[in-house]
Amino acid sequence: MPVPRPAPLTAARLLWRTLRRHRGRLTAGVVLLSLHQAAEAAVPLAIGLIVEQAVATGDWTALAVSVAALAALFTVLTFAWRFGARLTETAVHRETHQLRVEVAGRALDPRGHRTGLRSGELLAIAAADAERTALIIRAATVAVAAVAALTVSSVVLLTIDVPLGLGVLLGVPALVLALQALAPVVTRRTGAQQAAAGATTALATDLIDGLRALRGFGAQHNAARRYRESSRHTLQVTLRATTMAGVYQGITAGASGLFLAGVAGAAGAMAVRGRIGVGEFITVVGLAQFIAEPVRALGFCGQLAAAVRASAARVARVLAAPPAVLPGQRPAPRPQPARLALTGVSYRSLRDVDLRLAAGELLAVVAYEPRDAEALLDLLRGAVPAEDHRGTVAVDGVPVAELTLDGLRERVLVEPHDTALFAGTLRSNLLVRPGQAAETLPAAIGAASADDIVAAHPAGLDHPVTDRGASLSGGQRQRIGLARALAADPPILVLHDPTTAVDATTEERLAAGLRAARHGRTVDPAVAAEAWATLVVTSSPALLSRADRVCVLAAGRVVGAAPHHDLVRTDPTYRAAVLR
Repeated sequence: MPVPRPAPLTAARLLWRTLRRHRGRLTAGVVLLSLHQAAEAAVPLAIGLIVEQAVATGDWTALAVSVAALAALFTVLTFAWRFGARLTETAVHRETHQLRVEVAGRALDPRGHRTGLRSGELLAIAAADAERTALIIRAATVAVAAVAALTVSSVVLLTIDVPLGLGVLLGVPALVLALQALAPVVTRRTGAQQAAAGATTALATDLIDGLRALRGFGAQHNAARRYRESSRHTLQVTLRATTMAGVYQGITAGASGLFLAGVAGAAGAMAVRGRIGVGEFITVVGLAQFIAEPVRALGFCGQLAAAVRASAARVARVLAAPPAVLPGQRPAPRPQPARLALTGVSYRSLRDVDLRLAAGELLAVVAYEPRDAEALLDLLRGAVPAEDHRGTVAVDGVPVAELTLDGLRERVLVEPHDTALFAGTLRSNLLVRPGQAAETLPAAIGAASADDIVAAHPAGLDHPVTDRGASLSGGQRQRIGLARALAADPPILVLHDPTTAVDATTEERLAAGLRAARHGRTVDPAVAAEAWATLVVTSSPALLSRADRVCVLAAGRVVGAAPHHDLVRTDPTYRAAVLR
């Protein structure tokens, strides 16, 4: 019997899950806050009774008892609010943390995710939207407590006068329903504001990450203009959302004020005609004033729920996103000479690509169009589902789609062009694989021509590195990233433009060091030089001249494969593309 698939996570299901996940604290918080509101509603009744039973009669004993009872009532409502609010806020903060952990886990899933969101947008969802989604707990408790207050008030008013009580019982729901008609507009505008803010945050993150490069070719002014345009758009969307929220609050306050005036006027007319007593009149007027608070609370809950739904939809989009790839179940092949093969592969801009990386080979790939290089690297890192491309990508004879993610990572390491460094030290950024031997670091650092970075600091490998490697220059980050890849010493290493941020002299040393480290086995001499394989996507003459072969990609197709010097001599297009 097939197992039913779970329903996809939506905003509504996410909010329901949030309430169920904290049902213990939520229930206790609702009970205590409802008790607080009921006690608040009982205060006008108590004052009316005191006036009627003690003040009007001049009974000092009754007055003393009444004052003591009123003090007890205030004690109950004070402590009920204190502990009810504490339980509610604890649940809100715990849920915020859990949602942030879930979003972060989904963003860092090795299988990737199909959200189409940039890192800055994911950050905004994990920060602002997760917090706002958790506020459904506060909205629920406040709404139930407001209903409890209105229920107690209505019962008291019905006891005093049935038509008056019915007017409150019918008028309040009608007022709340009328206010809810504006909630979808608030939801749409709040959602648009959050999306615009997330996009602007992502753009700011991208600009900060690439600021040095932008300054290098004088594009910082154009980038600043793009950010200003995005920021202005976000401002306009935010102003529209804020204006709508202000209109909603104004209508809520005005409507509740008119309702209050109507109730008070009707009670005053009844008191003048002698239909109700002085104490009852005081109770009615006091309740009419008090009723405005739960009515406003229900209006606030409607506005808050609209914002919560918009944020929950964004969080659910991330949590419900399918993985970018569905890995297979086969482990990595037993240790053997590494080889990589693409057969008849078509993906994005690539067309019928056949590519072979033999064991012990240093293969360079020159892609005339950057999109061809990006498509190739996505295939090699296993980031493309099998159904999204034609042909076969195989590692050691096993299709990548059949390998587990751990199995693929064990055999293939793809070091991207944009080096990701983390807050810590040089050492912690170089030793990233479990059980990695620190003894391999000196050879890897030397091969990446990064020894001067270590020697420049008294702390050496323990020199601190800030988040994203911001304390290092672009060339230093690139060399540390290459040293990390060499120290990991994978059977198949794939590099993407590893020398673009270094000078020509350093590039020559780095190219020679890469060849020696991978194919002269200076990192781990225990592994035979012919066992491991290296693929470098580059246009650097220093690297191309040291490759065994160069494969040329033009318009998504392989148009040539030969040693670098042969291509320079026979192919004028290649010569113009790579010679500097």
